[in-house]
Amino acid sequence: MFDPSAPVPVPPLSRRALLALPAPALLAGCALPTRLPAVPADHRQSVTVLGIPNERFFVHERSGQQGLQEEFLAAVRRKAATRGLDPERAIPNLDLLAISGGGEDGAFGAGLLVGWTERGDRPEFFLVTGVSTGALAAPFAFLGSDWDASLRAVYTEITLADILIQRGYSAAILNDGMADNSPLFRTISRHMDERMLAAIGREHDAGRLLLIGTTNLDAERPVVWNIGAIARSGHPQALDTVRRIMLASAAIPGAFSPVLFDVSVNGVPHHELHVDGGVFAQAFLYPETVGEFRRQRMAQRLPVASARTWIIRNARLEPTGAQVNRRTIGIAGRAISSMISALGYNDIVRMYFAAQRDLMDYNLAYIQNDFTIPYTLPFDQAYMRPLFEYGRERMRRGDVWAKAPPA
Repeated sequence: MFDPSAPVPVPPLSRRALLALPAPALLAGCALPTRLPAVPADHRQSVTVLGIPNERFFVHERSGQQGLQEEFLAAVRRKAATRGLDPERAIPNLDLLAISGGGEDGAFGAGLLVGWTERGDRPEFFLVTGVSTGALAAPFAFLGSDWDASLRAVYTEITLADILIQRGYSAAILNDGMADNSPLFRTISRHMDERMLAAIGREHDAGRLLLIGTTNLDAERPVVWNIGAIARSGHPQALDTVRRIMLASAAIPGAFSPVLFDVSVNGVPHHELHVDGGVFAQAFLYPETVGEFRRQRMAQRLPVASARTWIIRNARLEPTGAQVNRRTIGIAGRAISSMISALGYNDIVRMYFAAQRDLMDYNLAYIQNDFTIPYTLPFDQAYMRPLFEYGRERMRRGDVWAKAPPA
């Protein structure tokens, strides 16, 4: 369900926000941003940020996929142990949730989760994955209904000032992003605190997984971070690292500053430069090796866990269409928007066929064309609050899930 080999466009957390940023007077006398050398290619697979063996997985490599498969199996064994079951037996109803990118449209998924709680049949997810805005919502979804108030606040009270500080046109040459995303880091830090980190660590020990995707831009490779393992590690830098991972997953390339992670190669310090995980996938669930393991057990008539996949696509999937003005920005913006939409659609189709192949129940939610509130300004509550309520009400009505992608 995660294909790192496909060439894809660079997707933003909010492509509309990027194209809508106003430009104040050009900056003068700005120092160019600097960094340490990138990790040499022959060491990229071995370096770690915190020294935790299972802190992350390089899923473009077979070894990384196998490592993630082993993490899945270890989590299933822990889950069995907490229920007093034989670890070799199948665990019923493993629920896997993927939350996609989508910027302001993440309000849809947040409303859906809150409505799911109110409906009364929201499961405890064995796995939660998040990319971009999905990475911001994933910890709340992972921890469950007790955190709904905070999730609601993030998507119904946030403003543009909580996300970015605008820069001028000269930032395209003199800086590493058209906007400073330090306000978003402060917003993340208000919610991702020691209490939340400790709760994630406890759930990891109980046999559950929380994974967030970023892109290592130096290596041109996706990275899947094992947030639960980092949370329960007790490392003094664990909290700051998780915050920075969430920031990196939502760092729009070119729009926001990337996130630099300090690593060491043979005692020499280096930097890894990470950006939006949506560069490679708008949403993901599990690597091919997990599906292979499941199919092998079925072929050998060994027990396997019944599983349901839930994909929240924080976007529209059915194009609405509109006239494009014959101007460079308008043409480029529509082309980028169309490529990102195609990427997101391909992700959900790939997950659909993987679920069919691996005999998993498939459920997809997305913004349909019956949501008619117009988008006007980036991270505007006049748009996000109605979208939150739209997702909430559709979940409460019970008509939000589709069993296959449209068309």
